[in-house]
Amino acid sequence: MTDFVARAEAAAQAMRALFAPTPCQRNDYLSDRFGADIWLKREDLTPVRSYKLRGAFNAMRKMDGGRVACASAGNHAQGVAWMCRHLGVEGVIFMPVTTPGQKVDKTRLFGGERVDIRLVGDFFDDTLAAAQAFCAETGTRFLSPFDDDDVIEGQASVAVEMVEQMDGLPDLIVMPVGGGGLSAGMLAYLRARGTVPEMRYVEPLGGASLSAALAAGHPVKLESLDNFVDGAAVARIGDRPFDVLRQVPPQHVLRVPENRICITIQELLNTEGVVLEPAGALSIDALRDLGPEISGRRVVCVATGGNFDFERLPDVKERAMRFAGLKKYFVLRMPQRPGALRDFLEILGPDDDIARFEYLKKSARNFGTVLIGIETSEPAAFARLEARMGELGFSWRDLTGDPMLGELVI
Repeated sequence: MTDFVARAEAAAQAMRALFAPTPCQRNDYLSDRFGADIWLKREDLTPVRSYKLRGAFNAMRKMDGGRVACASAGNHAQGVAWMCRHLGVEGVIFMPVTTPGQKVDKTRLFGGERVDIRLVGDFFDDTLAAAQAFCAETGTRFLSPFDDDDVIEGQASVAVEMVEQMDGLPDLIVMPVGGGGLSAGMLAYLRARGTVPEMRYVEPLGGASLSAALAAGHPVKLESLDNFVDGAAVARIGDRPFDVLRQVPPQHVLRVPENRICITIQELLNTEGVVLEPAGALSIDALRDLGPEISGRRVVCVATGGNFDFERLPDVKERAMRFAGLKKYFVLRMPQRPGALRDFLEILGPDDDIARFEYLKKSARNFGTVLIGIETSEPAAFARLEARMGELGFSWRDLTGDPMLGELVI
């Protein structure tokens, strides 16, 4: 065995003093649905409900005194805070001013008196710059969430536990990729052991930094970023993780739509009672794209986190329905005459439900404008509705797929 194997296994063993291994569980619902033997590595069941404390632990246990600092608005901040409290390390955690109070309070709860939380900047880049400037000025150790050798080594403990728990290797491992720390750690460990099963790497469609790096041959910064999958939406994959991942075949990197992930979040919550954040559901959502490729095979999906704010649930439901074709928004041009609204209502089907209705009546105009949101039970209902609107002379515009108007209006 190589030195990396020994270090990763030593890290995993050292963690046992603070928390138990996360379970690797067979999921009957997913196995039946996809005709495969599906297992979930439940990183949502760590003390901070994500794998991030693994890398923080491994880096911080090697420190020879002093403070640690990080910049994060989510799982990395909570992992560092928890480790500060349990390892007796002083920590300074920089978070954007716009961070929801619930996340700030949770980070403070995990860290207790060991952490100093500083809210700096409206955007994460400003927060990161402030943290790095602080470290440069004070000599404090800056702890990256992924671009750090000790962090990568700590994340490799996920693979260490998986191999022990499954008494061997699965046929396929599916894992999410954000900055690349977890995927690089797991891949490096399995390579060093000498046997690597098939691997699939999953990115959010609006944050495909690994795909961009593989295409360019080096890490590049994405021109735009969809932050919905906040635990994996990273504009630039880390240099150190990419050194490990640069030989990954591009066809093994899957990009999944953000709104479809919402369907998976709802399904796991409603059928299994498993609460996953968007990044935590990435690998499970990708099973839809693997299809016959996984039939009859043993597959492990790494569920990386469950820090889901239930205030986001209405947005998750909204996105899921729109992706499934069960909800649409229209701007409708309606004649300003008595009975026009009744004529429109009569063309709705028995399962069509008006979820939003705003009517702007203007004087001295022949037509008014209606913003209307409609939910239904099957996508085909909208084809029937649009045909009937055309027959009756209504004109309309579908806003559902327009990202700019949708962001402003919906």
